[in-house]
Amino acid sequence: MAREALEVLKECEAFLEGHFLLSSGRHSGAYCQMAFLQQYPDKAAEVMAPVAEKLKELNIDVVVGPAMGGIVYAYELGRQMGKRAIFTERVDNVMTLKRFRINPGERCIIAEDVVTTGVSSLETKRVIEENGGLCVGIACVVDRTRAEAPSPIPIVASALKLDLPNYAPEECPICKEGKLPLVHLGSRKMKEAAKQTL
Repeated sequence: MAREALEVLKECEAFLEGHFLLSSGRHSGAYCQMAFLQQYPDKAAEVMAPVAEKLKELNIDVVVGPAMGGIVYAYELGRQMGKRAIFTERVDNVMTLKRFRINPGERCIIAEDVVTTGVSSLETKRVIEENGGLCVGIACVVDRTRAEAPSPIPIVASALKLDLPNYAPEECPICKEGKLPLVHLGSRKMKEAAKQTL
């Protein structure tokens, strides 16, 4: 029997609690540090297996992972489905398809690590469509979207759905309490500054 994705994330020390600044600009009391999962290819494969299985029925041609967070997961989904896996990257701060091509009409899925608002995936969707592809949706490790703020691109498969509150900075109760410092994404001190839920 397959293990729950959250169990694997905790085992990898990839699920943290504290006070975090998300890529959306919002604040949260929990954060999934997906780079910790990427250290273990066997565990990443285990977590992505049910996602790949769900995608097989969608007739996907290409898995597109935005750099950096989506590259490993795009590769793993492509490997498990036997499909091409590519990535978009920023050139002069604009998301682009620098190294690869998408053929007209190819059905593409965006592979992300964590989706909170889905807004950052819109850049990759634009790149797919400008290159003649069809964006089928998003596949991710962790879906953190909320009913009141759904992703603008449908999330068609995820390994884990987490209903973790996130807040506009001016409404953040953790800020108002003033006990925990705000930790920026990618900070080297993140692990030390966070209380881990292990």
